[in-house]
Amino acid sequence: HFPRIARLVAAQQKWLLSQAAYALYLQRDLEDPLSGITASRLLDIMVKFGAASRNTAAAFLAELLAYKLIQDVPGNTNRRSRPLEPTAVIIDAMEKWFRGQMHSLDLLDGGTRVVRLDADPTIFHRAQPIAARQLIGDRAWREPPASIASFVWTENGGLLLDDIMSKVVTTGPSNRPYLIEDLSFSELSIHYGLSRTHIRRLFTRAEENGWVGRAEKIGRKRYLSVSPEFVKGYMDWQAIKHCALDHAFAVAAEGPAQLAPGERMFQLLEAAN
Repeated sequence: HFPRIARLVAAQQKWLLSQAAYALYLQRDLEDPLSGITASRLLDIMVKFGAASRNTAAAFLAELLAYKLIQDVPGNTNRRSRPLEPTAVIIDAMEKWFRGQMHSLDLLDGGTRVVRLDADPTIFHRAQPIAARQLIGDRAWREPPASIASFVWTENGGLLLDDIMSKVVTTGPSNRPYLIEDLSFSELSIHYGLSRTHIRRLFTRAEENGWVGRAEKIGRKRYLSVSPEFVKGYMDWQAIKHCALDHAFAVAAEGPAQLAPGERMFQLLEAAN
């Protein structure tokens, strides 16, 4: 639904930046026009946690501004600070992303998070900053295993990694390589608007490290193989995210009165200091 936005956050650094920025936006003080997203506040958070350099964070904000995905907060007259806010397309994308994550959790445990979220959309407003703070502060999420990092620390690599895992055929012994079904570099290139050279470079690196095997043909279908370690690394890494989101939803669903002081206000910066 949001291919341009997806490409912008498909690298791990940009994912962390976007989650931190959105949390700052959600927990801004409406009586304080300088609160919320500011370049200096976001840069300080990223640098403190080692999630991105100042240059990377500044370039990311500039990219979002250029694509009109964030904008200046109306009415600001302070020349020393430039508060920003997401545009409607970003708000829509983030809300749908969170709802999709809740749907995944419901599929895992038969829960009713999506029903509760639809009944009270403000749960998202309270939950996203809690999850963002937990994940940005968790080194295991920020720095995934080498096999996962080889994809998510490159531009658009996260898109390709998720696509790979969606095509894994899980039948057969768990100690043998899994097969990836119907994976086409040409189709990936067209679908995500990426060059085949970039895609092939990522797969070649994974192949050299033994995480992905060469293509083989079974009947009329062509397959790649992925190692059990690669699949397990992805599962473990995703579990960190889902645990953080599950906790955040549980706290947020109880209502604002149930939030601890540190959860009422996004305090990544304060914690960093």
